[in-house]
Amino acid sequence: MPRLVTVPGRVNLIGEHIDYHDLSVLPMAIPRAIRLKWEPSASAQLRVSSEAPYGERAVPLDRDPEPGLPGDWGNYARAAVRACRRHGPLSVGVDARIFSDLPPAAGLSSSSALLTALAIALLQANGVEPGFESLMEILPEGEQFVGTRGGGMDHAAILGARSGCALEVGFAPLRARPVHLPEDWEWLAAHSLVTAEKSGALREEFNARRRAGGSGIRRLGWANFREALSRASAEELGLQAQRRLEDPERRCVVHVLEESARVEQAVRAIEAADLAQMGRLLDASHASLRHQLRVSRPELDSLVESARLAGAAGARLTGAGFGGFALILCPPGTRARVRDRLLETYYASREGFDPGKHLIDIPPSAGALELIARDAG
Repeated sequence: MPRLVTVPGRVNLIGEHIDYHDLSVLPMAIPRAIRLKWEPSASAQLRVSSEAPYGERAVPLDRDPEPGLPGDWGNYARAAVRACRRHGPLSVGVDARIFSDLPPAAGLSSSSALLTALAIALLQANGVEPGFESLMEILPEGEQFVGTRGGGMDHAAILGARSGCALEVGFAPLRARPVHLPEDWEWLAAHSLVTAEKSGALREEFNARRRAGGSGIRRLGWANFREALSRASAEELGLQAQRRLEDPERRCVVHVLEESARVEQAVRAIEAADLAQMGRLLDASHASLRHQLRVSRPELDSLVESARLAGAAGARLTGAGFGGFALILCPPGTRARVRDRLLETYYASREGFDPGKHLIDIPPSAGALELIARDAG
C-alpha cells in the first residue's frame, strides 16, 4: 500500500546567507509542500516521477551516483541516494511520484523539500525511522552534491519547525529552538515573477558569496565568523573589514556580521511582540542583501517597495536571492488590503501572474517530522 511523506517549504524570516558560515538563522515552515507518494520496490533503485515537463528519473542504490547535467532536477534524486548511503546500506528500492503546490526555483526551499522527502522515503523503505539529528547529518552535505554550497538552514526548518513558531537554528553544534510568533502578525509571500534557479546558471553567483565571506574573515586573521564574533563585536569587526578589505570580500563580510546581529534582534522583537522593530529589521536585511551582498534584482526591489507602500510593516527578499519570493509582514488585520494593493500596483502590468502560486498566505506551519508524527498517530 502506498505511503505518503509531506515536506513543507520554508521562508527565512531573517538571517540570509549566513547559515553556511555556521551562524544562527530564523526560518519558519509554510503550508505549501512537496508530497511524495511512494511504495517499496524490488528493483534496488530510486525511481521517481513528476508531471510534465519533469518526467521520470531512476537512480541505482548500489553505488554513489555521479552528478547529472547542471540544473537537472534528477540531481536531487541522486543526492538523496548518496546521502542515504552515508546512513547505511540500501537494499530496498522505492517507486515514488511527486505532487506539489510548492513553487519551484522561487526561494521557498522546494529543492531541499524534494531532497528531504526522497531521503525519508528511502530510509523508511529500508527500515529506518530517521530523526532530526540523523537527517541533519546527511542532508546538507547531500544537497551540496548538487553544486550549491549552502548550509543547513533549509533542512532544519522543513524538518523541525513547529506550528505557530519560527525556529531559531544554530550550528556547530546543531540546535533548534521554537520561537512563538505573535498570533495576530500576518505573513504574505509574493513572487517577483523572476525565476531563481540557483542549481543552474546562478549556482556560481551563489557560491561566490560564500567564498568571499569566508576568505574575507580569514584575511582579517580569524578562522571563521564564529571565532571572530566570540572575540570581538560585530561593530568592531565591521570597522576592520571597512579599513582592511577590498570588495567583494568587504561587502560580504559586512553583510554577514550585520545580518547575524539582526537575527538576535529579531528574536527579541518577536518575544516582545514588537511589530515595528521586526519590520525595520526586515527592511534593513533587504537593503543589505541588495547593496552589500548584491543578490537582489530590480524586480525584487520594486516588489518590496510596493509592499511597504501597500501598508506592510516590513518586507525583504527571502531565500538565496536573484529572483523568487519576497517575505511581507503585515500589521494585524491588514493582509487582505496589502494583497489587493499589490494586485493593483506590482502585478497589474506583469505577465504570467497566477494569484494561487505567486501571492500566498504563509502562516507559520509544521515541519515534516511533526507532520509524520501526526500521520502516525
